[in-house]
Amino acid sequence: MLQINLILLNILSEEFEAELDNILSFWEQNSVDEINGGFIGQIDENNVRNYEASKGLILNARILWTFSAAYKQTKNQTHFELAQRAYQYLITYFYDKLNKGFYWLLSPDGKVIDGKKHIYSQTFVIYGLSEYYTISHDQNALDLAIEIYHLIVEKSKDLVNGGYTEAFSADWKELSDLRLSDKDVNVQKTMNTHLHIVEAFANLYESWADEELKSEIISILYLINEKFIDHKSGHLKLFFDNKWQDHTDVISYGHDVEASWLLLRCAEIVEDDKLIEVYKEVAIKLMDSSISAIDADGGLWYEKEINSGAFVKEKHWWPQSEFVIGAMNAYQLTSDNKYLNYCKNNWTFIKEKMINPTGEWFWGIGEDYLPMANQDKAGFWKCPYHNARMCLELINRLKSKEITI
Repeated sequence: MLQINLILLNILSEEFEAELDNILSFWEQNSVDEINGGFIGQIDENNVRNYEASKGLILNARILWTFSAAYKQTKNQTHFELAQRAYQYLITYFYDKLNKGFYWLLSPDGKVIDGKKHIYSQTFVIYGLSEYYTISHDQNALDLAIEIYHLIVEKSKDLVNGGYTEAFSADWKELSDLRLSDKDVNVQKTMNTHLHIVEAFANLYESWADEELKSEIISILYLINEKFIDHKSGHLKLFFDNKWQDHTDVISYGHDVEASWLLLRCAEIVEDDKLIEVYKEVAIKLMDSSISAIDADGGLWYEKEINSGAFVKEKHWWPQSEFVIGAMNAYQLTSDNKYLNYCKNNWTFIKEKMINPTGEWFWGIGEDYLPMANQDKAGFWKCPYHNARMCLELINRLKSKEITI
């Protein structure tokens, strides 16, 4: 068994390196907007580039993070140049010089369509800027990341009830509709935003070891453990009002498995021993509770409706990416081969069903086991962040001495 595991891990390492190259190559060759600058707002399932599509902050911030993080692995100069392109476009067009923060949505030529300041999107700006700083050593990028961190704490932190409020207008006024997307519940506080706040703050901390920032990360990690993790069910609670009344209506398996490894990573970054132990236990609990959503083909179903108990039997690209990392993380923590098998089986599903032969990944596989129709390859939500991060995480984990056979 030891020899079999060693062979498997070596094979996986090679395959993830190859897939990282495939993902990055697609974005290198297809996403650059030669007409309007920056990156194209939408590429459809047939690789048709829509130069008239609006440009979303989340896509552009995630492109910045992806090529910055990739450059550290590949040392490919093109990856550095694409990160630089993303950075320049963000600070030139998305940055609100008057009210600070970054706009939600721009027209193809860079005019503001929607200036909303959703905290979720601001966190990805911090994530991208702080990662870009690690490869460019551009102090302006780090300073801007720090500025947005302070802005989030100043504008969004709820000093009375705790946590962070979801969204604001362009000039940081209250909004009636706080939803990140149409499918979300309209509430003041969500797990998704808090997860990515602490992710972004922790990434910033690796470049800027500020004690107040560290304290904020630790505080958020305790808050997430108290409010958002249902220790009885082993799932995440997703939606809360301002006074922490639970409005969760679904189980999101993708967020469960993403949180399983990402929260532990944040605790490790701030080197808090107590939180590290807490989130080691949480990692296994969240993974174990997600196993019921694994189909016979190894793929992870999307959601479960709490009231009806019905699974949403779609397999979207991003939960598969996060499940691979979560399963490998659980294997590292326990040396239990069942998690390695979950990782291998899910990766086999991805290779066989999720990777599009014409480049990138399908948005998802439907209940009929066919690719979901009329879904973007690149768009407001379809970014290289999840699947490229999966590859980078697995490459680094498999090369490290953390894996025990």
